[in-house]
Amino acid sequence: MSAPQATRSNALHAGAWWLWALGLATAASRTTNPLLLGLLVGVAGYVVAARRTDAPWARSYGAFVKLGLLVIVIRLVFAVVLGSPIPGTHTLVTLPEVPLPDWAKGVRVGGRVTAEGLVFAFYDGLKLATLLICVGAANALANPARLLKSLPGALYEAGVAVVVAMTFAPNLVADVQRLRAARRLRGRPDRGFKALLQVGLPVLEGALERSVALAAAMDARGYGRSAQVPPAVRHTTSVLTLGGLLGVCAGTYGLLSDAGAGYGLPLLLAGLAAALGGLWLGGRRSVRTRYRPERWGPRACLVAGSGIAVAALMIWANAYAPAALHPPAVPLTAPVLPLWPAASLLLGLLPAFAAPMPPGAGSGARLRGRTQPPRAAETGSVTGAPRPSAPLKKEPTQ
Repeated sequence: MSAPQATRSNALHAGAWWLWALGLATAASRTTNPLLLGLLVGVAGYVVAARRTDAPWARSYGAFVKLGLLVIVIRLVFAVVLGSPIPGTHTLVTLPEVPLPDWAKGVRVGGRVTAEGLVFAFYDGLKLATLLICVGAANALANPARLLKSLPGALYEAGVAVVVAMTFAPNLVADVQRLRAARRLRGRPDRGFKALLQVGLPVLEGALERSVALAAAMDARGYGRSAQVPPAVRHTTSVLTLGGLLGVCAGTYGLLSDAGAGYGLPLLLAGLAAALGGLWLGGRRSVRTRYRPERWGPRACLVAGSGIAVAALMIWANAYAPAALHPPAVPLTAPVLPLWPAASLLLGLLPAFAAPMPPGAGSGARLRGRTQPPRAAETGSVTGAPRPSAPLKKEPTQ
């Protein structure tokens, strides 16, 4: 199925991207094999490169990748300085050990640094970094405003806070890049601690201006209004929502743990039913209307289903081949790429071919964009900037 050009009518539902990314993150949580984790990072990166736009939130994927690398480095530093619980026989270096009191027994600072401990720390850090990269992929692909429109009425206020928090970091990254480019154009250094201090103040000022403008816009649109509902409905909503969330947490823990697979699924389903009932009752307090509600089409089902399929296949693979998904650090052995789990991860590439292609996404679209005239949004007509006029052509003389 060829992917069409994305328009307002066939744009992919933002929740489909989040379900796809959470499926990849669930698959990452079931393994410590660095080859499988690297394959997951490659799948997420390919889909982001093929389907992201030039919006500010789409530019934050690189920041999540750098954050993942920082997590790996911090995990390795902790393993070197604070030691590792994994016993090892291959000593790389011996650091001076700091004596600690008796109440800190079991904790050490310094001492032997073994290869087994570093390998275990690298596997653990790579797993967490992959989770962050999967979340960054969803943040780069899903439009936060479209996701907010799809939330139930009971979660509208909380959804606004989450969307504002999600878009705050990409806007900061865009401001930093813009200010660094301006400093380079003026012949000033854009790297170093001094340049960082000089860039930080304008970035903070822009963030405060955006927050004030956002607060004024929300107040003008009547944000926070609620309808009057009977006290019995409010109490029932609270009980259903809280009990449903507890059931979802307990069911999810049972599914992710090895010993709770029997009670995990029933608790998860019961919690989801109670939470949905609470959200439906809580939506009666919302007095807002929806303009052009988001539609969940067949392509959204394919995108979300690919992530769910990846998670389900990895959970199943963890049951019949745990040794391949969790290579031991003791003794030191090279990780092996299992065939069927690796093939199941490739299902996560389906959104790169099934999701509608947004304007400017993909290498082919970029090449076509060099030969086509710019769109109105690219020429600045939306923000009030004058559009460049075309040169006048001379009429041929008789």
